[in-house]
Amino acid sequence: MYIRTTARKNKDGTTTQYVQLAHNEWLPEAGRSNTKVLYNFGRREEVDIQSLERLVGSIQRFIGAEAPSAGAVYGSDLVIESTRALGGSWFLNQYWQRLTIGQSFKRLLEARGYEIPIERAIFAMVANRALDPSSKLSCEKWVRDEAWIPSLESVCVHQLYRSMDFLAENHEEIQKEIFFSVATVMNLEVDLLYFDTTSTYFEIEGPDETVTEEEDKPRDEANSGNKDTNGGSNDKNSQGSKKSNGMRLYGHGKDHRDDLPQVVIGLAVTRDGIPIRCWVFDGNTTDVSIVGQVKKDLAGWRLNRVISVMDRGFASDGNCIKLQSGGGHYILGEKMRSGKPEVTAALSKKGRYRSIDDDLFAKESIVGDGECRKRYVIAYNPREAKKDRLTRERHLADISDEIVKLAGMNETDRTKATGALVSHRTYGRYVRLLKNGQVKIDNAAVAAEKRLDGKYLIKTSDDTLSIEDIVLGYKQLKVIEADFRTLKTDLDLRPVYHRKPDRIKSHVLLCFFALLLIRVAENETGQTWFHIERELRKLNLILLKSPTSEVLQTTEPTPFQKAIFKKCKLEMPPRVLSIEARP
Repeated sequence: MYIRTTARKNKDGTTTQYVQLAHNEWLPEAGRSNTKVLYNFGRREEVDIQSLERLVGSIQRFIGAEAPSAGAVYGSDLVIESTRALGGSWFLNQYWQRLTIGQSFKRLLEARGYEIPIERAIFAMVANRALDPSSKLSCEKWVRDEAWIPSLESVCVHQLYRSMDFLAENHEEIQKEIFFSVATVMNLEVDLLYFDTTSTYFEIEGPDETVTEEEDKPRDEANSGNKDTNGGSNDKNSQGSKKSNGMRLYGHGKDHRDDLPQVVIGLAVTRDGIPIRCWVFDGNTTDVSIVGQVKKDLAGWRLNRVISVMDRGFASDGNCIKLQSGGGHYILGEKMRSGKPEVTAALSKKGRYRSIDDDLFAKESIVGDGECRKRYVIAYNPREAKKDRLTRERHLADISDEIVKLAGMNETDRTKATGALVSHRTYGRYVRLLKNGQVKIDNAAVAAEKRLDGKYLIKTSDDTLSIEDIVLGYKQLKVIEADFRTLKTDLDLRPVYHRKPDRIKSHVLLCFFALLLIRVAENETGQTWFHIERELRKLNLILLKSPTSEVLQTTEPTPFQKAIFKKCKLEMPPRVLSIEARP
């Protein structure tokens, strides 16, 4: 029972309020609650307040509590002991259960007999990464003091590290189990998969140490079997080949930090941007060497008969063969300036462009016959062509200024500046070095670049795909670029506070799980995670204490919060989570 007020608007524009004693009763047939009025007190201004105070005192005496003194405020003995963030962690936990990720972890943990709550610890780190990215030590404090994690009051940092070790030891099985769970619940379309790599760097003094194979062997093994009967060594290379003790190595950084050690991260996603698997490679791994491993791993998930969409860095002939194994196909970007005869032939083919989309046109170009036949598609964007033209004109103006400066230099400085200009990554394609050592703009190269304005080249092994499907499919590579941006910005992939390879892999996996949850939420709500998380953080859990009890109660949810939960088919947190009597 409770006191409620109702309002009625009068003809003269005034409002009259009425006070009632009401009770909510459940109607099973209708599947809803109904408000039943037990007593009408009349108009608000005519209610006898003193009579209500006497009624409150009578109730207090009946239940054995002290009656409120005159002038006392009802509920003044309640104290807000603490507040903790609830909305984000509750929302993510609901998704964790709806996608059956929690159940997948529990199945994998059943036979292992861990005494610590591995599944809850992993979820806590995933939620922390999505809501308030921090180190594992800070995550311990975050769980204890700031956020409310369902079924987890607190967790020690060593338990978090042990949970990360479990992830690293079983990451193959875990990723497979979660993929099939999510694919079943979300009905994922995996006929077209996008794959790309990125890198994350470490601000350390140098790469992980390298050792020779001989140094890495146990002492007894290294001393036995290496000498012949005459005491000579059978090893052709007594030094042995070198290998690294870790993953943090120098490589071509996607963050333009080639001066720092890094690791390479691979990601496979659906056309909707849902990540299905991630890989972590050594920092010196090249894109062209990764495809075989990716194809093999996905084939183990029965994903070999799919169309793989990748960028130009993977477009080697060997990778094309690997991607077609097991009945698969590919859509790959091709470098137009590669100098390959087939690329030159494809670009020189005549034909009309057909409209694909707004400011996007394409035409097909077939090169070769029989087994050597290759299918290319040339896409053209007029707006990009205009940008390319303006950029080239700016570069040519800069080159002209540099050539003028060369004339006023001494021989030593001119030689150095000439070498820098000719070898420049961008300017070098537009200049030519003459026999007398002078530099001039290469008009033939400029004309060749003009023919490539606004164009990009795609090749595919699937003859059944239309030109529209090929171009739009390749254009959707932006979904994986968006996933990488989310990993590095919203989820703070770096800095990585780990040095061991297994812990680095586990850290990336935690970011991967967080990305999975927020990408599904974004697709179902049509909102960015920035706006979803900002709204959910307003929903808090309050600990109320009175002389007789402790109550965990949520703040009143906003209409926008209710709409988010409804769109995602998730349950809102109950108004009161628990009531406990105080001793």
